[in-house]
Formats: sequence, structure tokens, C-alpha cells
Amino acid sequence: MKNLMKYEFRKTLFTKLMVLGLTAMAQIAFLIGLYGDNERVLAAGVVLLTLLAFGGITVIGLASVVILHRDMNTKQSYMLFMTPNSSYKILGAKMLENGLSILLCGAFFFALGALDITLLFGRQGLLNELWNTLREMLQTIDSRITLDYPTMLALTANILATWISTVSCAYLGVVISTALFSGRRWSGFVSFLIILALLWLTGFIQLKGTAPIEAVRTVFLVDAAIAMGLSAVMYLVTVQIMERKLSV
Repeated sequence: MKNLMKYEFRKTLFTKLMVLGLTAMAQIAFLIGLYGDNERVLAAGVVLLTLLAFGGITVIGLASVVILHRDMNTKQSYMLFMTPNSSYKILGAKMLENGLSILLCGAFFFALGALDITLLFGRQGLLNELWNTLREMLQTIDSRITLDYPTMLALTANILATWISTVSCAYLGVVISTALFSGRRWSGFVSFLIILALLWLTGFIQLKGTAPIEAVRTVFLVDAAIAMGLSAVMYLVTVQIMERKLSV
């Protein structure tokens, strides 16, 4: 499993380095604008860092899905299954590498964002207004959300679990499409449609599962538990399809 994870990491390394390089350039622009009193450069840096925070995490997550689709629909799939590893290990390594990459990427952007926001508002003497602004933003999402550590941790767990569920949907969609339409040019589009259907289904289940709950912290935790449970189910289903339909 360890060697498989290293192999998966190497396959997505270029994407990670590209996101890191773009982030470094945006961060330099932010610092130049901040300490050089150049509002245009500062604004450009803020916009770029914001886009990279959301887009970078998404790109890193999707890179693993694209690689799986390539592995399943080219000669690489034969090489993959000829290794002395079960489908459980092959898919498990992909999911673990992807989950760890997203976790580390999210932690990196969270820390960088916290640092930059503190520098920005601290230089302008507006730290108290920063916290008030954050509270107001959270209130617009849900009036029950508060800025305390337990709630923030529950929200973080929910976001991470939901992303893992999303990746699990993508993996299952790719494998189903490959099993049914291997080698067809439009198999990628079929995968996309299947993934959308799976995302709608998992979202519907999560919504129904948390609907009766009032406490927002409990909602986050229950939603995360449902997402992880669905991920486990989709992982097992995906592996079974790989073993029965795609393994050589």
C-alpha cells in the first residue's frame, strides 16, 4: 500500500507543484502590494490567492479522478492489474493519497489565509473588525453558526468528509462507465453524467439524514458521518466492479 501511494503521489506531483508555484507568485504580489502601499497589486494578490485556494484544492482532487479514468481506459489499466496488488489496495491507495493531499492542501491554504488576513487587518489596525466580519459571514450561511473551536472543527470535519464522498462518487462513476463502455470516446461524458447522478443521490441522503436535527454542530458531525458511511459503501461497490469486470 505504501509503495502504491508513493506511485500515485508521483503521478499527481506536477499538478501540486503547479498550484504551489502559482500560489507563491500570488503571495509575492500580495506582500508587494501590502508593504509597498500599492492597492492594485494588493487587490490582484488577494483575488489570485482566493481563486487558488478554492481552485487549487479542486484541481488537486480532480487530478486523481482524471488519472483513474486514464488508467481504466488505456493500456495502463492492464499494467495496473498485473501488479501483485488487489483492487482493494489499488483503489484504497488512490483514495488515501487523494484524501491526504486534499487535507494537506486545505491546511496549507487555511494557514496562509489566516496569516495574510492577520497581516492585512493588523497593518490597518482593524483586527476587531475582522472577527466581526467573519461572524457576519458565517451568520449569512447559517444563523446558528458561531465562531468557537468545536463548531469550526465540526465544520472542517464535514467539509473533508463531503469531499471524500465526492471523490468516491467520481471513482465509482469512472469505474461503472469503464465497465460498460471501455475504450469508447464518449465514455468520459458518460462518467460525468453518472458522477452527477451519484452526487445528487448522496446529497439527498445527507439532507434527509440531517433534516430533523436542530443543533448546527450536530448537523455537521452527523452529515460528516453519513458522508463517510456512503464513501465506504461506494468504495466497496467500486472495488467489486473492478474485481469482477476489469481485473485481468
